[in-house]
Amino acid sequence: MKTATGSKLASNSAATARRQLRYELLSGVTGLVLALFMWGHVILVGSILTGVRGFDWMATVLEDYYIAQPTVAAIFAIFIVHAVLASRKIPAQLEERRKVIALARDLNRSGRENVSSRRTNSPFVPHTESMLWIWQVRTGMVILVIGSFHLILLGVDVFTPLFGAHPGIESETSMSRVAAGLWLPYAILLLCVEFHASVGLYRLAVKWGSGFLPHRRHLHRIEQIIFWLVLGLGALTLFVLAGWIAPPFEFLLGEGAA
Repeated sequence: MKTATGSKLASNSAATARRQLRYELLSGVTGLVLALFMWGHVILVGSILTGVRGFDWMATVLEDYYIAQPTVAAIFAIFIVHAVLASRKIPAQLEERRKVIALARDLNRSGRENVSSRRTNSPFVPHTESMLWIWQVRTGMVILVIGSFHLILLGVDVFTPLFGAHPGIESETSMSRVAAGLWLPYAILLLCVEFHASVGLYRLAVKWGSGFLPHRRHLHRIEQIIFWLVLGLGALTLFVLAGWIAPPFEFLLGEGAA
């Protein structure tokens, strides 16, 4: 009887482990797809740096060749799947969340004690990996809210003429919305997305690339370089969309000439 019970428990444990592994793989794959899409999205939106002509041309090409429409639908579906899978690791109970907050606070303070005091009673030591995970969870929750709004708005632009003369993304509409106040949520979204994606890819590389990729210290440096490069491009694009600065490369298309 004990043997049968033990076998059943072992079988259930194995099935649970396989299911969790599938979830982890699917979460990693969807996260990778979203990160790559995000970088491509930043580059495409960055066409506004060449002026409204370059932005409208890029949007027209993507829509006329039916690249934008299925991409928006697919990314929205992948976004939901990734959010559901990633939420498995977010503490659901209030008490658990309080413990995570307390852990983050202790980790943030750790290592700041006066060395001369030689305090040894703290159970915490500086741990970058833990802090990265905590902030990835926090940024993920922000992305879930603002990112959903942005994807819905993008879908409305692509599939309906609600905000323009015809279905599709237009520079005039996009810039007027950003200048009217959407620059603030988009700035928050930009910062959170860049951090979440770069750290996510770093942790993905550490988790699945052990023994094949460079040391995690080098991976962390690569992650930081990617973060600042994409964030800088995204910030410059947002400044142009908000009308705060003129497109710096519009001369490439012959615009802006007196």
